[in-house]
Amino acid sequence: MAVPPPDLEARIRALEDEFLWDRATSSYPAKRRTPEPDSPVRTPFQRDRDRIAHSKAFRRLKHKTQVFIAPEGDHYRTRLTHTLETCFIARTVARALALNEDLTEAIGLGHDLGHPPFGHIGEEVLDAAISERGGDGFRHNEHSLRLVDDLERDGRGLNLTEPVRDGIRNHTGPVKPATLEGRIVRLVDRVAYINHDIDDAVRAGVISEGDLPREQIERLGPTGAARIDALVQDIVARSREAGDIVQSEEMGGAMLRLRKFMFDSVYLGPAARSEHDRVERTLTTLIDHYLEDPARMPPDRSGGDPLQRVADYVAGMTDRFCIATFRRIALPEESRL
Repeated sequence: MAVPPPDLEARIRALEDEFLWDRATSSYPAKRRTPEPDSPVRTPFQRDRDRIAHSKAFRRLKHKTQVFIAPEGDHYRTRLTHTLETCFIARTVARALALNEDLTEAIGLGHDLGHPPFGHIGEEVLDAAISERGGDGFRHNEHSLRLVDDLERDGRGLNLTEPVRDGIRNHTGPVKPATLEGRIVRLVDRVAYINHDIDDAVRAGVISEGDLPREQIERLGPTGAARIDALVQDIVARSREAGDIVQSEEMGGAMLRLRKFMFDSVYLGPAARSEHDRVERTLTTLIDHYLEDPARMPPDRSGGDPLQRVADYVAGMTDRFCIATFRRIALPEESRL
């Protein structure tokens, strides 16, 4: 006769009571907008992780720009690889600090679901276009939350737990996440993208190793791996004594100065700006096309007004689908060649 497995909730509660920092977020009870029975084999945060990983929005990240639009090389990061790198670094920090790894992982996997096509330039253009047409603008963190709450599963949403929703919504912007696990993702997101985007920008010839600010590189390390390791160790060392997720002034300041360099030289630099007009033309053409006749979009169950529906649809496009759709609409003769 098979022996029934021990009660998962009781076992996880006992383990967390014994081994987690008292500032960690407990896995139980699950706080969801719509209550539902817990899984007998997965914690609530593991279920959230799996729901995110199986979502359509997560799959689309593999064809969304991180820095370079529709890159031809096989080794450039996409939103998906950035998401995975962020998630793994964040789990390392959570484990070292004895915080909830499952929660950290779920937030990490979901934090960038709402990014539109064409990277930073795409978000800037979409924000301006929606504002100019009477909307509230566009911010990818808010759209990430809208995806998991209202758009996935044909409008039913993923019904994620409150700590995961909070971490996704506040991974950027003026409000810090309520949990330390969410604050890990908020900080590690920057650690990840600054360093792997340097690697891609050098590979693409947008900058050279010699262009990098010498003082910051000497402080943080000569390679991306060395810089990430140094920053992670600093976060772990400082956070436990502070009771919050923090960096030392020295290391945090060096990282922020390196981030400013990347925005000035790469994200919003000359190479990226050279694409601005094309991105603007592409996105505004699509927005106006669908606003003129919302029936051109797939059926919608989210209940949004026409402008919100258009923003949802265009933001969800991958780079290549967006380009192909624009060509079909704006260059009909070309599409028949």
